[in-house]
Amino acid sequence: MLSLKQFMLRRQVLQLYQDIMKTIRTIPDESQRKELTLWVRQEFRNQKHITDEESIRMMLTKGKMTFKQMCTTLDLVK
Repeated sequence: MLSLKQFMLRRQVLQLYQDIMKTIRTIPDESQRKELTLWVRQEFRNQKHITDEESIRMMLTKGKMTFKQMCTTLDLVK
C-alpha cells in the first residue's frame, strides 16, 4: 500500500505523463508525433521500477523542465 507521499508523487507523475501526451497530440506532423509518443512511453517505462521518493522527485523536476522546453519549442514552431 502506498503512503500519502508516494500516492501524491504517483499522481504528479501520471499528471505529467498525461500533460505531455496531450501536448504531443497537437503536433501536426504525424511522424514526429509518433516518434515523440514512443520516446515518452519508453522514458516513463524505463523509470517505472524506481521507488525512492527523492529520486522520483528529481526525475519529476527534470521531466517538468523538459516538458516546459518542449512546449516552448512547439510554440516557436507554430
